[in-house]
Amino acid sequence: MTTLTDRPATALLVIDVQNGVVEDNHDRDGVIANISTLVDKARREGVPVIWVQHHDDELKRDSEPWAYVPELTREDAEPLVHKTYRDSFEDTDLEDVLAEHRVGRLIVAGAQSDFCVRSTLNGALVRGYDAVLVADAHTTEDLTAYGAPAPEQVIAHTNLYWSGQTAPGRRGGTVTTAEVAF
Repeated sequence: MTTLTDRPATALLVIDVQNGVVEDNHDRDGVIANISTLVDKARREGVPVIWVQHHDDELKRDSEPWAYVPELTREDAEPLVHKTYRDSFEDTDLEDVLAEHRVGRLIVAGAQSDFCVRSTLNGALVRGYDAVLVADAHTTEDLTAYGAPAPEQVIAHTNLYWSGQTAPGRRGGTVTTAEVAF
């Protein structure tokens, strides 16, 4: 249903599953296992897997915290998008990568639920993409000390918020890892 013409393909977008981003996140191992399942399924079905990797003053390029977690391995042919903003589209080549693969629909997983995942979902929808969040394949850290709800509540709210998301000619929504259909 995307508003992007000539974009029939779907891609899996894996956002910021980096050592320094997910080290203390809620259900880290379970979420990474689900993302691994999604990556394997996408590869089997010939669906592009696009990796997004954040860097900033606290997450320095080529450092151990910046690296993707060892449980997930990007294949050389799979695109890697470097970003410095929460929205994976901002000041990156993500739109060019998606256009090259004729992608109009994104399946989104990764971290942090309330920052980069949510910003990217919104960024996708306003740019004309359909964007589906994998409800059990995103996570966030505990920021209750700063007044945020507990991580499981943030995740649940993000799923609720995105489950009915629509815009003219575009749709959001959530599915579980087991329900993902590329």
